[in-house]
Amino acid sequence: MRRNILITGASSGLGYGMARQFAARGSNLALCARRVERLEELRADLEVRHPGIRVVTRRLDVNDHDDVFRAFREFRESLGSLDRVIVNAGLGKGRPVGTGYFHANRQTAETNFIAALAQCEAAAEILREQNSGHLVVISSMGAMRGMPGNMMVYSASKAGLATLAEGIRADLLDTPVKVSTIYPGYIRTEMNERVKNPRFMLDTEKGCRLLAEAIEKEPAQAFVPAWPWSPIAAALRFMPLRWVAKVT
Repeated sequence: MRRNILITGASSGLGYGMARQFAARGSNLALCARRVERLEELRADLEVRHPGIRVVTRRLDVNDHDDVFRAFREFRESLGSLDRVIVNAGLGKGRPVGTGYFHANRQTAETNFIAALAQCEAAAEILREQNSGHLVVISSMGAMRGMPGNMMVYSASKAGLATLAEGIRADLLDTPVKVSTIYPGYIRTEMNERVKNPRFMLDTEKGCRLLAEAIEKEPAQAFVPAWPWSPIAAALRFMPLRWVAKVT
């Protein structure tokens, strides 16, 4: 078991749900997000439910890249080591390119890729020094192909993150440091709460339980849940673009 786990974007959504799952498995947690009051509520609840663990929290805006490095170092000093780092913080807003929403598309790209790069850099520095640990990046099924409409920049940023993780994995193949890319399917979160009746949508608790189970196996990559998203991922890679545009 990875004893000390850092999760970014832990105040809501998948990060919040994964924190609950790993706490129940007995892991100490380092949790960070912009909304520190939500983190403190989560910390208090987890320490009551699981009195044998430690939970440390810190406010972090992942777009403040210097603070990302400070935060990860502080968490390592507080817990003694970082055994797993889950790069989860992300944004889902955006509009089709060329429709006057560059500001929103830029924010999504900067948060989902540049800020994720900062997190990967900070994590990998620590894991290389320790010569041990597990780096996890949360990508998306949207990374499989270029997606139209409001998903356009989001899917591109998540594809870039998946490629980055693969490069880090290749660089660390002959070391004790493991690198996993996780592709969640539709899991209900605040980010997608306005989507009505999407196919294959899981509730947050079940989705995060399956995410935690997949991460514990430390695969190179995993689609969560495996059914139906593994065959969908395979189909998307070869599907004509016109069909992709119709089914997304």
